[in-house]
Amino acid sequence: MPVTAESIRNKLAAEMGAVHVEVEDTTTDHCSTSFKVLIVCPQFEGKPLLQRHRMVNTCLTEELKEIHAFEQKTLTPEQWEKQKSE
Repeated sequence: MPVTAESIRNKLAAEMGAVHVEVEDTTTDHCSTSFKVLIVCPQFEGKPLLQRHRMVNTCLTEELKEIHAFEQKTLTPEQWEKQKSE
């Protein structure tokens, strides 16, 4: 099954309990090999950035084998609310 923005979004929401996920296919021809992702998840609370990224990478282990570039921003719900109001 090919990796799509929708499949990444669904997996992060279902398996990590993310409350907000934005996935953008940043490949010029939208061939699903480069993605930019914003993940808002309560599980990130109290965890440093590297640990958050590892959590995401572990969740998407199979998908990352097919992806050439993956940029991720990981926020707690509190950080997300603060960022939205700025």
